[in-house]
Amino acid sequence: MKWQATAVREASRTGDYGKVIELVRQDQRMTQAQLGGAIGLSQSAVSRLEKRGARTYSTDVLAAACAHLGFPPALVGLADSRPQGQVNGDDDVDRRQFLGGVAATAATPALAALPAETGPGSGQAAALRLSTSAYRRLDGSTPSRDLSEAVRSHMRLIQSVSGTAAGDGDRNRLAAVGSEAASLAGWLAWDMGDNGSARVWYGSAVKAARSSGDPLLAAYQTGSLAQFEAHAGNGTEALNLARRARRVLGDRRPPVAEAWLLSVEALAHAADGDRRSADRALTASRAAAEALPEEPPPWPWVFAFGPEKVTACRVTCGARLGLADWVLSDDVAALATGHAKQRALLVIDIAAGHLAGGRVESAFALARRALETGLTYKSGRIVERARALRRTLTANAPPKVVRDFDECLHGAYL
Repeated sequence: MKWQATAVREASRTGDYGKVIELVRQDQRMTQAQLGGAIGLSQSAVSRLEKRGARTYSTDVLAAACAHLGFPPALVGLADSRPQGQVNGDDDVDRRQFLGGVAATAATPALAALPAETGPGSGQAAALRLSTSAYRRLDGSTPSRDLSEAVRSHMRLIQSVSGTAAGDGDRNRLAAVGSEAASLAGWLAWDMGDNGSARVWYGSAVKAARSSGDPLLAAYQTGSLAQFEAHAGNGTEALNLARRARRVLGDRRPPVAEAWLLSVEALAHAADGDRRSADRALTASRAAAEALPEEPPPWPWVFAFGPEKVTACRVTCGARLGLADWVLSDDVAALATGHAKQRALLVIDIAAGHLAGGRVESAFALARRALETGLTYKSGRIVERARALRRTLTANAPPKVVRDFDECLHGAYL
């Protein structure tokens, strides 16, 4: 978008920052619900924000919207936290400083859903958790290779602070923070295509969550490991982990945990080739998701889980099972969720559905688009998924769209 556009400049000049957000959101073809899900607000809260006019605003809300939509902070009256030096591919030091500097800017009102913390060390834990949450949100617009160094430095800081914890309460709080950061490190390693490191980080996140004494966090991290194993094709292991997460919570698990774990189990069944069980789990997950209250999810869920996430999960399951009807019936709705890298992975799943239906040219036109996103964000996971899709087609004389895809894939160096 042209930030100098008359309507945007006029709204900024008069202090109508909600209008600025609305104009940018509409330009990016994002719904209020999508923006709200990304920054921890309900759709109705985003609507009220955009109609607020020239009144006072929460700087946290403005910073979150600015970070997610990617417009200059000055347009909503915020100081630009970017260092004076330009961030470019040749200056890793500047890039790390920039990522560290914008971590606080990317923090969102979803932090209000974090557990209340009291005690001598609660301030340290809260500050460290704030940074972790901000890094998680930066993942959507930052190559994992650039972000991982900042996250590893953050992990070292958490370990250093944990070493000086005075009592059990402080140690438990810091163990929870360390668990969240380790889970993020696992996610970044996974995105870079390093599944071995990802599995180690997720395992560390589970152990730290247990040390924290918080069953909800332990279940969440165990479920996250289950999700990773399902995507890696280890369906039986994923199911065992998902069931372990259920046992940790018992019968009093939050509704969002039930809806999410059912979607994880659906992925696990799909990895095992069990269509009937996957369909049953997806149906139950959608019913649970549709009954969720319209409010920010409870910590440790930072991002909202709703029916659109179940739709995306169904597309992925359909791609794994080779069911074109599952994929193509929900392809448009599925793309309404997630950030650019997540959408690219979904596009590859949609491409797999087209390929399963015999539509080779449309499949590889889509896959080429996803691959370009993977190269832009240096995502090894996206590139490897693109390679796996290509391996499923065997043809002596592939059409031009496939040859163009091959050329792009051949030059994929991350």
